[in-house]
Amino acid sequence: MNAPAAPAIQFDPESAHFGSSRSQKRLEDDRLVTGKGLYSDDRLFEGQAWLVMLRSPYAHARILAADLSAAREAPGVLGVWTMQDLKADGVGHTPLPPLFKRADGSPAAAPLRTPLADGVAYCAGQPVAAVVAETREQAQDAAELIMIDYEELPCVIDPRKALEPGAPVIWPQAPDNIAAEARYGDAKAAGEAFARAAHTVEVELHNQRVIAFALEPRACAATYANERWTLYTQAQQPTGTRDLVGALFGVKADRCRVVVGDIGGGFGMKTRLYVEDALALYAARKLGRPIRWRADRSEEFLSGHMGRDQHYKGRLALDAEGRILALQMDMVANLGSVPIGSTVMIPIMLGPKVQTTVYHVPVIDYRVRGVLTNTMATGAYRGAGRPEANYLMERLMDAAARQTGMDAVELRKKNVIAPQSFPYRTQLGDTYDAGEFARIIDGAVAASDWNGYAARKAESERRGQLRGRGLAAYIEWTGAVPTETVDIRVDADGTITVYSGTMAMGQGLETSYTQLITEVLQVPAQGVRIVQGDTDQATGMGSVGSRSAFVGGSAVVAAGRKVVVRGKELAAEALEAALSDIEYGNGAFSIAGTDRSIGLAELAGRQTEKFIRVSATETPSAPSWPNGAQVAEVEIDPETGVVTVARMTSVDDIGRIINHMIVEGQVHGGIAQGIGQALMEEAVYDEESGQLLTGSLMDYCVPRADDLPSFMSNGFDESVPCKTNLLGVKGCGEIGTIGAVPAVVHAVLDALAERGVKHIEMPITAEKVWRLLHA
Repeated sequence: MNAPAAPAIQFDPESAHFGSSRSQKRLEDDRLVTGKGLYSDDRLFEGQAWLVMLRSPYAHARILAADLSAAREAPGVLGVWTMQDLKADGVGHTPLPPLFKRADGSPAAAPLRTPLADGVAYCAGQPVAAVVAETREQAQDAAELIMIDYEELPCVIDPRKALEPGAPVIWPQAPDNIAAEARYGDAKAAGEAFARAAHTVEVELHNQRVIAFALEPRACAATYANERWTLYTQAQQPTGTRDLVGALFGVKADRCRVVVGDIGGGFGMKTRLYVEDALALYAARKLGRPIRWRADRSEEFLSGHMGRDQHYKGRLALDAEGRILALQMDMVANLGSVPIGSTVMIPIMLGPKVQTTVYHVPVIDYRVRGVLTNTMATGAYRGAGRPEANYLMERLMDAAARQTGMDAVELRKKNVIAPQSFPYRTQLGDTYDAGEFARIIDGAVAASDWNGYAARKAESERRGQLRGRGLAAYIEWTGAVPTETVDIRVDADGTITVYSGTMAMGQGLETSYTQLITEVLQVPAQGVRIVQGDTDQATGMGSVGSRSAFVGGSAVVAAGRKVVVRGKELAAEALEAALSDIEYGNGAFSIAGTDRSIGLAELAGRQTEKFIRVSATETPSAPSWPNGAQVAEVEIDPETGVVTVARMTSVDDIGRIINHMIVEGQVHGGIAQGIGQALMEEAVYDEESGQLLTGSLMDYCVPRADDLPSFMSNGFDESVPCKTNLLGVKGCGEIGTIGAVPAVVHAVLDALAERGVKHIEMPITAEKVWRLLHA
């Protein structure tokens, strides 16, 4: 019989003071900046061997035959396998979530995600054979000796072309190349709203494909001993990764342990079990040796899942006063060829959740199609569907302001959801718990020195530069699957160990969690230890969807309080006092009104096990909805087309803040990635061959420090705590990215408006701008 679900929790004002926005120095930084971090490729194992992939040179090809003989005889080679070998050993495929359907109600259809291509290669770079040798160089040399006989098949890269009659069919169960489809809203009511509208606005745009560029390329190591695997990898969701191993090999999940050290950037790209992880595990069992794998940068660009790549047509209906009547949206999402767990979920579910963003939209009509192409799968990337949805809505709002002649600020404020409307139920059935959207917009406008813009524009013009200003309002959905469990162990030496299933990847969880524990238990930080990334010690949902503080932080505080409650019971026995007389403070229990006390560590030492251990599970009652507004100003050199971001201002409502400095860093990083997408980044495949043309940093541009303003003004409004979790916090890790993209694009369009430019696709490169100016 299943255990009863943990009760949903609500905001607790008594808990919200923990952290109190203090900017405590990050505890993990000393270790990381002095080279003492432990990343996946830092691990060395006695007797280790190296794994290398042979990848398909074709975007779409049937595998007719494979000659592995020369490779198997090469120096140092321990094993060479194709999918046929793996299938003979009972290896299957990693399953997709059975949540989504095609238009006829049949299950979502797409090629199976097997560790190696099974009869057909669906994109350039898909592994077709695996080689293990004593050294990495020997494995690389042997891979070049493998002879694969391919029959090249027609490929399709653009999802719009994949929908055309006669397009190459990627998977027989999806003869139209639509893996999944969804409709939301009321098409008839939307049509009627458009018929009576005083103003209608249309935009068609592409939210381009980007590469999730983490500083640390993917790497892993695998061992097999005592009928059990251990995978050392970079997983934002260690427990989910462990469970996928069990599904792949047809065994119980407890036969695999996943261990994660420091992660050099994740951004959603490291949320799952990759095929390289699976192959390392297979080889470790097959050979009885530790197996290591590491991607080089070009291999990472080719084989790590990518982000975005959605084509939109959007229409907005407004009345004569500029109030929104209806929104129509038609999205064609490029899923790639072999989907991962988040591939279909992002366009079909996550984007539509926030498509109306901060605005009251009475009627919607959405159509979303997830389309297969011969490209690498798309998946979670900082924001995962929410940046794309917000970008469309903000482009529509800006176009409405220009088309109607209404003030861009006032049009937005006229349409935002009013404070008295909360809790507000969205068209997709979600509930916004609280928000002060108009006030946040006003805050960003004031912080940006809106009224001083004319003088700055005049100064730019004096220097021969074009200047533009852009505004964006936005909302985020955070929390993902909400339940998280935290264990706390107090040892006799005073060490307090916190076990959490969330996963640090640069967002400062070690500091934030320590900060919470030191305040709940009133103990020094030096004695607190945070354990994450080991499924033998802690399990949970992991860190995705900006959920770590929202869910994990709440569980940390709840577990800390349980330590106090359990400690009082034990202290009452130890001090031979009534439970009601026991008080706690400054790391010790005492009898009220006396000088008799016992320290937390001493109390732990008196237990039979020499420790006290408690567990707490927290289940927020609903997701959180952080929101904000950004104002961007850009300068454009008309001679070269170069766009410079001159000013960037943001004001965000992310609820209560635990550590102000960490939150600022998260928002800064998000803004940097948003600017990167707006101006620089795009993953490009050749239309004819399906080859990735942006396969290295020579071809794919990412933002550097000197591409960004020297100072980004960030403001936070903590007056609207989230009502659905213990601490009142809202996620903050992705919100900067969501706002920066439309704000920067609007600023560029504003600068180019006097030259008659009404639309430009991202990335807004210098070449694009120059061609528009000199057309």
